[in-house]
Parts: sequence; structure tokens; C-alpha cells
Amino acid sequence: MTEVILNVEHINPLEFFGINNSKFDILKKQFPLLKILSRGSQIKLSGQAEQVNSVASKLQLIISYLEKNGHISDAYFSRIIGEDDLMEDHAEPINNDVLVFGPNGKTIRAKTANQKLMVQSIDKNDILFAIGPAGSGKTYTAVALAVRALKNKSIKKIILTRPAVEAGESLGFLPGDLKEKIDPYLRPLYDALDDMIPSDKLNYFMQNRIIEIAPLAYMRGRTFKDSYIIADEMQNVSLNNAQTLLTRIGKNSKLILLGDVNQIDMKNENDSSLAKLLEIFDEKPEIWNQASALNHVSASTPPILFINSDMTRFHAGRTDMISKLNSYKIYSEVKNISNSPHSFWFFNPWFQPMVKYTIDFLDKIFKNK
Repeated sequence: MTEVILNVEHINPLEFFGINNSKFDILKKQFPLLKILSRGSQIKLSGQAEQVNSVASKLQLIISYLEKNGHISDAYFSRIIGEDDLMEDHAEPINNDVLVFGPNGKTIRAKTANQKLMVQSIDKNDILFAIGPAGSGKTYTAVALAVRALKNKSIKKIILTRPAVEAGESLGFLPGDLKEKIDPYLRPLYDALDDMIPSDKLNYFMQNRIIEIAPLAYMRGRTFKDSYIIADEMQNVSLNNAQTLLTRIGKNSKLILLGDVNQIDMKNENDSSLAKLLEIFDEKPEIWNQASALNHVSASTPPILFINSDMTRFHAGRTDMISKLNSYKIYSEVKNISNSPHSFWFFNPWFQPMVKYTIDFLDKIFKNK
């Protein structure tokens, strides 16, 4: 006799068991020799080892499917339970444009061309600017992308943030601390979450800080790993605060910045980081060419030491730079420092290794001359 216990606490029990236990009855009818009990958030299987392990594999696939999609049809449930040969990547055919299955099987998908472009772009990049007017769906799509990543278990947290600048109102007169003052202004993000995650599960995520409100003013000193960060109202963020936010991204994290340059509430519109970035991108591409170190390499360039974080997104342009140095036969070295943020060189425990790499490199260059 073999026993296996499966946990179903993170899925909608109605989707797993079916209305009036219709799916659960399919399971028991298919395997009459197996003792199947349901208690709370657990399923207990008892019987011959081979059959118990086979059914456990089928049920685990159903649980994983529900965690990802939120809904499974009776027909597909029966299909999985009834098949002898089960593949790990076996999945019910669904439309590729569906981002999330919300409560009661509601489908959330990218509809407009720009929303679909957001989906394509975030899959290829760690940082995405989504700029558009109210009603364009940028916030809703951003939340859907974050929830999809959470359901797929490619991240562990969703961070929601925005600046403490308001449209014609004073945060200072609202009750509570800064987080509580900002909560009402994050209502569009909360509404989107309500559409995509069952209320009990959403409460669990919020209470356990899997979905976290992090006011922009509290960002300094934090690093978000395995996270999806959604920053709303970026048109009201200064360049300094934008830089603070951009350097909070840790390993395996993505950042989506949302904004509308026609709704700047700052006293001086010229202070808006979003407006400045758009001006640079749209009107002055030559600035980027001038700023690129690649365009300044020549035969007189000295030997170069690259000291990087081991996070690959911080290596942008390094391979091209080394290739150009090699074309001039200029010596270079690469040193990676594990588990370090982007701006690690002033801080421990990374400062000492950085100093040692630098001294060793300089000794090698000057002592060989």
C-alpha cells in the first residue's frame, strides 16, 4: 500500500473538483481501486504503488495547469485523467494571445497593436517604457504581464509603486502613513489585479507581501530580485528618483514604467524624467552615439579592465567593446563579481574584490612595460 498527498491550496477548489464534485467524480470513477480522499486543501491517494504514482502525476499536471491558467474544462480534465501516456508539456490548446485566465475562466489578452507590442517587448527586455494616454490599456496590460509571470513561477514577487505627486490634491491631509496615502492612487492597479486573481488568493498574496506596495520614496537601499516591478505615473518622477528606481532591479527582475507626458502634475514640467527621456529618444539620437564608448576607441586607447556584476543585462555592449579593442590589439580583462547590483563598487562586500582586481590589473600593465 502506497500513499501520496497532494496540496491544492493555491488553486480554486471549484475548478479542481468541479460543480457538485463533477470532476472529482470523474477521477474516482476512472480509478475505482484507488482510495481518494479530499480533506481541506489536500488530496490523499492510497493504493497500489504504480497506480498511485500514475494518478499523482496526472493530478500534479492538472494542479500546475490551474495555477497557470485558472480554469480547466471538464473535457480536458477527463482527457488528462484518461490518458495512459502523459507528457510533461502536455497542455490544452489555447490562444497564444491569452496572457492570464482570471477567476471563472475569464481570459485576459492583449487586444490592441501597442498592447501586443508590450507583450513582445517585455519578453526580450528587462526594462520597458509604456507611454500613452488614459484608456490605452497600458496599466492593465502591465499588470497582466506581471500576474502571468507570477502564475508561471518565473518570479516570486510583484512590486507596485508610484510617486507621491497628486493631481490637484494634497497627500498631506489624507490619513495614514505614506503607503496608506498612496493606496487610493493605485486603485487602477488593484482593479486589474481583482480581474486576474481570485479574491482569497489576492488577499493571501498581499498579506504575505508576494504582491507589495512600495512607495517610490521608500525605494532607496532596496534591491528587488525575482520580481516584476510596475511603476505608475512616471511622468511625475524626477530624474534623480527615476535613477534610484532603475538601480533597484536585481537578478531575474523586470521593470515596466508607465506614464503619460500630457498629465504631468509636477510644479515644473521640465523636471519630469519621462519628458526628458522622450526628448532624448525622439529628437536627439546623436547623443547616444556620442555617449557610446564604442565610438571613441582608437589605436591610442589604453588597456581596459571590465569589472561587472554577473547579471548578464549589465554586460550590454561589453562583447562589442572587446571586439573593437581586439581589432586594435589593445589588451583587456574581464572580472565578474557574483551577486552584485549594478552600482556595487562603493559598497561591501564588493568593494574589496573590486580594489584587488584593479590593483592586480595595474600591476600587470605597468610592470610589464
